[in-house]
Amino acid sequence: MTLALKTEALAKRFPAGRRLLGGPRTFVHAVRPVTLEVRQGETLGVVGESGCGKSTLARMLVGLLAPSEGRIEIEGRALDKADPVAFGKLIQYVFQDPQSSLNPRKTIRAILEAPLRNLHGMGRAARETRIAELLAAVNLREEFLDRYPHEFSGGQAQRIGIARALAATPRILVLDEPVSALDVSVQAQVLNLLADLKAEFGLTYIFISHDLAVVEAVSDRIAVLYFGSVVEEGPAERVFARPRHPYTQLLARSAPAVGRPLAPGGEGELPDPLDPPPGCAFAGRCPKATDICRHTAPALRPIEGDQLAACHQPL
Repeated sequence: MTLALKTEALAKRFPAGRRLLGGPRTFVHAVRPVTLEVRQGETLGVVGESGCGKSTLARMLVGLLAPSEGRIEIEGRALDKADPVAFGKLIQYVFQDPQSSLNPRKTIRAILEAPLRNLHGMGRAARETRIAELLAAVNLREEFLDRYPHEFSGGQAQRIGIARALAATPRILVLDEPVSALDVSVQAQVLNLLADLKAEFGLTYIFISHDLAVVEAVSDRIAVLYFGSVVEEGPAERVFARPRHPYTQLLARSAPAVGRPLAPGGEGELPDPLDPPPGCAFAGRCPKATDICRHTAPALRPIEGDQLAACHQPL
């Protein structure tokens, strides 16, 4: 199957000031070298705890953050240093908070017109036609066009955000916690809309969330992030049903489920990002850790079929 998106050793470092007495500058490694492949038409779910690097990875993919290292390819074209217009026509971002992602001083018409004018150079008549098509696609009425973002509910605002992303006619949507800010009653409506749009426009999704049940339901494959690295990757139906990395098992057991008590978290604390451990970052919380885990970082490798894990002692 044709690849829609590929990353090679994509990483991001943020400066964290200098040490005392004029020592060298220190850095926080928000995303360690990540290599991923996303096939056309599939949904890749990306999960992990808060602070594991999910949103940083997402923002690099759409060009909102420049990577410190590595390469991004979309349909075989390197885009990590590309023209923003070319970038925007291929991949777009749907934000977590629909209200704050929309300019409060602009009408919905102006918000939707911006990508049509700036990316595609459409004239007025063509823009009007396209805007009507976008509103129909996300099930909103045209009378909303002259209103402002604060006049809409969270679910309606997220539909507007999705319509704005679709206005660029992208091939890939990066969905960063797209339903976490919505009421439970609205989440299912937005997820169903995303499924319909994917089928209608032939889209590829990268779906980022901490909600394991949602990710498992909507994803074809799942990548599990911990401390900025992918520690497990594989088909959605197997990653949580039969996890091979102890961290994935911890996530699955900690997720709330009807009729099941909450499982306790792992022992130990998260590593210090300014002083990362030399071996596996999860070793301090892992009941299976041995000496090799504490001294040698494991590589992501096939464990069973197309299920991969970065673990010296896979489950």
